[in-house]
This record gives sequence, C-alpha cells and structure tokens, in this order.
Amino acid sequence: MHKKRIIIILGRAGSGKGTQSKLLEEKFGFKYMGSGNILRARFKKKDFTGKKLDRVLGGGGLAPTAIIFKLWVDELEKIKQEDSNGFIVDGSPRKIFEAQLMDQAFEWYEWERCLRIFYIDISRQESFSRLTTRKLCGKCGRIIPYIGEFKKIEKCDKCGGELKVRHDDHPDGIKKRLDLFEEETKPIIDYYKKTDREIIEINGEQSIEKVFADILKHLK
Repeated sequence: MHKKRIIIILGRAGSGKGTQSKLLEEKFGFKYMGSGNILRARFKKKDFTGKKLDRVLGGGGLAPTAIIFKLWVDELEKIKQEDSNGFIVDGSPRKIFEAQLMDQAFEWYEWERCLRIFYIDISRQESFSRLTTRKLCGKCGRIIPYIGEFKKIEKCDKCGGELKVRHDDHPDGIKKRLDLFEEETKPIIDYYKKTDREIIEINGEQSIEKVFADILKHLK
C-alpha cells in the first residue's frame, strides 16, 4: 500500500476549512473527515447521543472529546483498510488533549510521518461576518459561503436545494464558538510548534482560489 498523506486544517469557524478540504478532496482523491459532518451524521440517528449532540452543537458548544474521538477512530479504522491517497481532517483537534490523542492514533496507524498541518488565518471580525451571512443547503448539507460569486446564488449550486441559515449560526452561538477557539483551539498551534511540527499559515482573507493555490504550493 502506498504512503498516505494526512492533512489537518485548522482555523476559526468560517475560515474556509471545509471549502478548501473539498477542493483538496476533488483534486487528490483524499477522503474528507470533517468533524462537523461526522457529528451531524451521528445526531441524525435520533438516539440519546444524537439528540444531545444536536442540542449541544446548536447552542454553540463543543461535543465531549470522548464522543468525538470514538467516532473519529471508527473512521480511521475504515481508512486504514482502504488503498487511498490519504485524508483531510477538518474541525479537529479543538483542544490540546484531542491533539495529543490524535498523535497517538496517527502513531498507532503508522501515519505519524505523513502529516501536514495548515492554519487558515482570518480575523475574529471576518469570521463573525462570514458566519452571519453564509447559508446551508437544506437538501445536501453543502455550506455556501457569502463571498465572491457565491453571493449571487439563490439555490445550491450542486443539487439545486433551498438555502437556509445553519441552526447554530446565530450571534450568541457564533460568539461562544469564537470564544472557545481562542481559549481551547488556538493554543494547539503552540502545542504543535513545541513538538517540532511545521504549521503552514495561509491568509484566509483572500479569494477561495488564491487560498487553494497557496495550499497547493506546500503539497508539491
């Protein structure tokens, strides 16, 4: 089996992590592992954990590390059996403890030398602006950013579904998520630097195309 490439994309909510992950998925055939997608798929089951995840995430909170990591390792086990080019992690880790668990998992699955870490940097003000204007396709779940050509569309450009506001994109929930990023997620960058990992910083306030081009420069 050929060597996989593992990419972690960090950044504030609304920085374009999901958009860039999808572009990388399409170009290289990487599997997309978005924590938000994994959690949303889980709460659709409507059991106790599913309903509680819906309630917690809808209020702008974070799911417990134990729940996230259990779902995450299940996905890693599947990927280990696949002959794929690699995968992209979007939305994790969100706490230093999660980063440490991920390091253990990558070592267990013999992927610790395959890792590249990107930080898409946008200001808190830019993040708030994007989150209060972006839309979600009610049919396929695609997130539509309110930037560039996307400002003009009235229906999903992929499936034609109706667009709506994501249930956790309300001002109080957004503020809470941005506060949590500063308190718990941003310190992860320092953690990685202390463990001699390179953090590739990308200016996320450029166009989608320019951000993608900057990422590709580091994947040659």
